[in-house]
Amino acid sequence: MAHRTIKSSYAELGERLNKFPQGAPPSELLYSILALIFTDEEARQVARLPVAPFRVEAAARAWKSGRAEAERILEQLAAKALIVDTEADGERLYFLPPPIAGFFEFSMMRLGDGGPDQRALAELLYQYLDVEDDFIRELFGGGETQFGRVLVHEPSLDGDDHLHVLEYERASAVIEDAYDLAVGVCYCRHKMHHLERACEAPLELCMALNSAAGVIVRNGLGRRLETGEALELLDRAHDHGLVQFAENVRERVNFICNCCSCCCEPLNAARRFAHLSPVHTTRFLPVVDDEACRGCGRCAEACPVASMTLAGDHGGGAPGDPRATVDETTCLGCALCVRACPHDALELETRGRRIVTPLDSAHRCVVMAIERGKLQNLIFSEQTRASHRALAAILGVILDLPPLKQAMASEQMKSRYLEALVRRRQLWP
Repeated sequence: MAHRTIKSSYAELGERLNKFPQGAPPSELLYSILALIFTDEEARQVARLPVAPFRVEAAARAWKSGRAEAERILEQLAAKALIVDTEADGERLYFLPPPIAGFFEFSMMRLGDGGPDQRALAELLYQYLDVEDDFIRELFGGGETQFGRVLVHEPSLDGDDHLHVLEYERASAVIEDAYDLAVGVCYCRHKMHHLERACEAPLELCMALNSAAGVIVRNGLGRRLETGEALELLDRAHDHGLVQFAENVRERVNFICNCCSCCCEPLNAARRFAHLSPVHTTRFLPVVDDEACRGCGRCAEACPVASMTLAGDHGGGAPGDPRATVDETTCLGCALCVRACPHDALELETRGRRIVTPLDSAHRCVVMAIERGKLQNLIFSEQTRASHRALAAILGVILDLPPLKQAMASEQMKSRYLEALVRRRQLWP
């Protein structure tokens, strides 16, 4: 007689995570991480939740419970930062954040008691994110649009440069435009701290903005900031030579991380998988004035991804006469090297290729879903309903047809048509 295999709750949750554009490849290591973060019952509950942001009634349908019971469970999950609660047009909405940027970070942002065993979690996350390649390749290799982008290092800008840098490309302008601000522990450096491999960069420098700030404060993952203090923290990050890494959107940015080159995962990914373009660069590149360059190497020391080197180091110049050189294919355009140069031998110029930044989080998620073949999961997001599963499967086949697939992936469709729909609130609740 055949034995019926009961699927692990963590395998079910893994399947649910992969309905979203930013998924996580299934593996025993992933299930071990999920088991530290979620109880078995929490994993089963969350695995049944819709993919797109949802109201409490959708959770009640998924769990076959009353509205009051569903609301109670949702509040418990939100209090542990396993799901995110927010408000839109006066209504309470919930959604399951992706692993990155999402509940992986939330789980490592707590200090003191409460939450999972952080040393054990740090060891598992390090193995999953920094040693093994599957998750990073899946996260960054599925499409052109990524969840994060680099901002220009503002102390490197002179008067003329400021004229060419747009508001959403500067961390200070993003901070000043935010309606709410909070700061928490840097997830990456905290993880490396538990592994006794952290650097000396400040720990409390990860900023949450707008709706994300409320989530961080409500769940005890950080503290609220006034604009002036946030700008002071930004100056502190500048002084430590950290890279500003923000959500890849133009409006209502939800996070600005201040990243070091040794601990932080976005920069590690940029070094290890440059061919996948895992981080959106700025619109700028540093250009070397060979006559002014003295080959001191300060720029190479400041570069977080080893894109700046000395020509003499690799045979590009005469021995004993090294000059700085830029690898444009890996350069982030952060401009840390410009500030580090004591001889004014570097200046910023605009890249030739136009870089399109999505309007907001909804626009970014939909574009990422189109590129990764997962748009059907956002449209028919209640996967516990047979009708949604069937329609999602049908739409997935249709969207994969070559002519339509090409049209959906076109630059104009992603940047103009979808942006117009988002502005009219017709694309996402």
